[in-house]
This record gives sequence, structure tokens and C-alpha cells, in this order.
Amino acid sequence: MDNITTAGASASTPARKTPLYRQLYFWVLTAIVIGILVGWLAPSVGIAMEPIGTTFVDAMKMLIGPIVFLTIVGGIASVADLKKVGMTGLKALTYFQVGTILAMIFGLVAINIFRLGDGVNADADSIETSESAAKLIDAGANQEWWQFLTKVIPESMVAPFAEGNILQIIFIAVIFGIALNAMGKVGAPVLDGVQRLTGVMFKILSFIMKAAPIGAFGAMAYAVGKFGVSSLTSMGGLIALFYITSILFVVIVLGSIMLFLKLNIFTMIRHLKEEYMLILGTSTAEPALPGLMRKLEHAGVKKETVGLVVPTGYSFNLDGAAIYLSLAALYIAQATNTDLTLGEQLGLLAVMLLTSKGAAGVAGGGFIALTATLTTIGTIPAAGIMLIFGIDKFMSECRALVNFTGNAVATLFIAWWDRTLDADRARRVFAGETVEPMPSEDPIHLNEVTDIDDDLAEYGHHAPRETSPKHDATAADAGHSRGRTPAYSETV
Repeated sequence: MDNITTAGASASTPARKTPLYRQLYFWVLTAIVIGILVGWLAPSVGIAMEPIGTTFVDAMKMLIGPIVFLTIVGGIASVADLKKVGMTGLKALTYFQVGTILAMIFGLVAINIFRLGDGVNADADSIETSESAAKLIDAGANQEWWQFLTKVIPESMVAPFAEGNILQIIFIAVIFGIALNAMGKVGAPVLDGVQRLTGVMFKILSFIMKAAPIGAFGAMAYAVGKFGVSSLTSMGGLIALFYITSILFVVIVLGSIMLFLKLNIFTMIRHLKEEYMLILGTSTAEPALPGLMRKLEHAGVKKETVGLVVPTGYSFNLDGAAIYLSLAALYIAQATNTDLTLGEQLGLLAVMLLTSKGAAGVAGGGFIALTATLTTIGTIPAAGIMLIFGIDKFMSECRALVNFTGNAVATLFIAWWDRTLDADRARRVFAGETVEPMPSEDPIHLNEVTDIDDDLAEYGHHAPRETSPKHDATAADAGHSRGRTPAYSETV
């Protein structure tokens, strides 16, 4: 294996404990609780908090595109063998499809066993559609299964960054990285600049993360104030079934994959607790993407693998959304007395495999994918999505959490498949032990991305590392010296 840890005795010792009040996840969790109380006790005040939550999420999304682009470009341009990058991409797409199928099967089995839609007897012709839902239904009706293939190529180099289209950003980054790699020594200064800019982006991210508790408070207060808790009581059964099914999928399927890798999914979840709190507060997994990438790289996954698999997984590996799609589609069918045979349900699953990709990265993508699926099948009335429109907000957090967990596990598995995973290092990092930084890591502390304490020693970054002679590579070899420290890791 390539990533073998050579940490000394200190590597086996637990990291120094940080006071709870200095940890970001504590304040995010506190903000979530306060937001729930404000939205519940003073709904009008909670609704007024919407700009706070949306502003924070927008600030995070502002950095997602540049970080994904720079990470992928830096990873691809630094590798010696581009064939390995291509194989990693193919392995990742294969894994994503298998994982999505398993997630959808979980949803189908759950709703077929409990059949919560029976007895609702909803008349599709008499269902009133709200203005906001009508826009999503129209978008889904016009969404073709093949459009995700044609929309991968952007109309311009700038548009994907302005629109936040991750798929198109990945496409540009892969092409740019391959071209930069092919330039050899001539492209070394550009690669050096890319690596320095990556450090700058993560430093900006660390600044924005200080406001995470405020953003989580605003988002949660608005959600509870806007949608209330009445939806929880009226359709609590469907919400509970979705949560239980999702938990079982994480424990059984993803847990088994981690067990195969000789890792523990529960220690990984605990290690990523800051990201989970952020997702819970904002109802979206996007703000947690940079933190996940940094922590996986620190856990022993090669930078190019993390840079390629994690962003791609955010568009193609949506386990939580897959469970939701299959469960919701069958619930609507049952509620509108639409009988589906086993063959028709499997056909529904095949269509969802494609339509779910067509809505990747689109606002309201879950509903757009669901509507596109129902419209394509034609047997289930698309207007039936109004039956679950009111409770969608209460299921979005779970979707995002499962999507995030699935991408973390997928990256670890692809790294193992490529024979580049240092499982022993990952095991110790997830357990909270102090390990030496990876050679490719920079002094932009991982905890600065997900913690309010700049002086934490959780990851073993006690001081800037000294640059050894072997790392004093010239600009000419910068792109091809495998063991060198990236340019932005130099102490300024």
C-alpha cells in the first residue's frame, strides 16, 4: 500500500480532549435546539429568521464550486498515471449504481411491508396543488431521463460556478486537470498556483464556519415556524418509516461495507460529528463537503481519490434520496389506489435510477426526480406528490445525512479497491487517536474547517512542519515529485 503511517509512539495516544464549549458541534447543536424552540413557540419570529439560514448556506455554496474544482485539478495534475484516475472514476460510478439500487430496494421493501398508503383513498383529480409545488411538478414533467448526460457539458466555463452546478464543475475540472498533467514541467507553475489557491479557499471556509451556529439557528427556526409540528402528527407514520428504513440501511448495508474494510461505521460517524450537526441544522449536505474531504484525506485516503469520488458522489451517490424516491413513489401509488405488480415496481426502480441523476444538484431535486419518475411511468398520478409535500422538510435532513454517510463510506471503499487505503490509520483517526499529518496535508488545520478552536490538537497539527530537504523540489519537478509537500504547505 502507498499510504503507510510512520507515526511514532504518540500516534497511539488519544488526542487531547477539548472543552465542550470550544467545539463547533456543541454550538451548532445548541443553536438547533434554540431554533426549534423559537419556531415552535413563536412561529412568526421563526419564519423571519429565514434570511439568516439562507445567507449562511449561500456563503458555503459560494466556496463549494472553487474547492471542488481546485481539489480535482490538483489531484489529477499531480498523479503520474492518468489511467489510474480513469479507473478510479469507473469504479466509483459502478459502486454508486450498486449502492443506489440497494437503497431503492430498501425503500420498496419497507413500503410494501407496511403499506402506509392503503386506506388514504386520495382522488388525484381533486388534489389541490400549491404554487411552489406546481413549479416543481412542471420542472419534473419536463425533465427527461437522458438530460443529465447532455447537461454535463456547460455552455461556458463560468456558468457552472455561477449556478453552482457540481456536475459541470467536475467535468471542467477533469478536463483541466488532464490537460495540466499533459503539460508536464511547463504546467508546474500553474499546479503550484492551484495548490496555493486550495489553501486559501479552505482558510476562507474556516472563517465562514465560525458562523455555522447562527446559520443552523436561522434555518431550523424557519423550518419549524413555517411548517410547524402538525405535519409530524398527521403523517408521523410515513416519516418514522423513512427514518427507520434509512437507519437500517446505514447500519446493515453501509455498516457491512465498513466491516469488510475492517472499520467501524459508528466511530466514523462520531469522527464526523461536526459535519453531521451542520447538515442537521441546514438540511443540506453541501456545507459539509469540504470538511468531509479534509477528514478523509487525513484518515489515509489519497488526495486524488478524495477529490474525484466525494464531489462525484454528491451528484451520483444519493442513498438517502434513493430510499426516499422509492418509498414516496409507492406510498403515492397506494394512497391513490394505483395497483402495481412486482414487475412494474422493478420498472419504476429502473426509471428512478436515471431520473434521480437528472435532478442532481437542482433546487428541489428530490421532488423534481419524483415527478419525472411518475410522469415517465404514467400509471401513478404526479399530482399525488402533494400528499407528501408538507412533510418533505422533515425528511430532508435524513436524506442529507444518509447521502453524506454513503459518500464517506464510498470513498473509503474506492480507496480500498484501488489498494491505496491505509485502514490502520483510518481506524486510529476515527477512534480519536493523534496521528502524524499526511505528507500531502497543509497547515490549514482540519479543525479550522469544522471547529471554532484554532488551537486544537485533535489532528496532531501542533506546529508547522519543517520542510525536509527532499521536499525542496524545484518548480520544474513540482507536478511530478510524488513525495513533495504541496506548495501551500510552506510556512509563510
